[in-house]
Amino acid sequence: MLNIGLKSNIVILTGAGISQESGINTFRDQNGLWHNYKIEDVATPEAFQKNPKLVLDFYNERRKHLLAPEIKPNAAHFALARLEHTFRGLVTIITQNVDNLHERAGSENVIHIHGELLKSRCNHCQIVSSIKDNIEAESLCQHCHQKSLRPHIVWFGEEPHYIDRCHQLLDAADLFIAIGTSGMVYPAAGFIRHCPDATKVEINTEETAISHLFHKTIMGPASMKVPEFIDFLIDL
Repeated sequence: MLNIGLKSNIVILTGAGISQESGINTFRDQNGLWHNYKIEDVATPEAFQKNPKLVLDFYNERRKHLLAPEIKPNAAHFALARLEHTFRGLVTIITQNVDNLHERAGSENVIHIHGELLKSRCNHCQIVSSIKDNIEAESLCQHCHQKSLRPHIVWFGEEPHYIDRCHQLLDAADLFIAIGTSGMVYPAAGFIRHCPDATKVEINTEETAISHLFHKTIMGPASMKVPEFIDFLIDL
């Protein structure tokens, strides 16, 4: 039986598996947006320095895909938003995903540790801005007017955002839920070790390298299993 109080501090880590059911491809997929690219050619600072057009075009394509009308939050996203707005305790989503599906489903307390696809960052003034259009090499920062925009994405070799804040939340967590994560990408894969006092639940389609560290593993698609588990929490 899970020991979860009515005023628990719940921290939820979401990974690519929750958005995959909405049509967002992961870089491990054998087809889709990543299929014709090597990670080192489009997702590192060195790649951007070497061939900025290739990198910008790749993320422009991903942004266009995210904004397509068929890409929508699924039942798992909506269930997490419902938990945030109905549960008496604190609910925080820490997501590895760069899409905005949590927000579109109604979640407000979301931390994007890998950045956001619908934002740009200026390498000159460091100001982050919302964006839906393409970023080109000639695009000007609306603040400093320099040609120095890049996607607001954490590339391989860069430090994820808000890690200290995440560790603070994990230290105080009563319940930690990992949804659709591979358990292979650090530092997120190590979050489970930062919440020693929490009850730990994993929801995934298959076992991961860290499944043995959870008190309970629920197997199945997020769109089905997350709403079921959220209903259980809300009814406590």
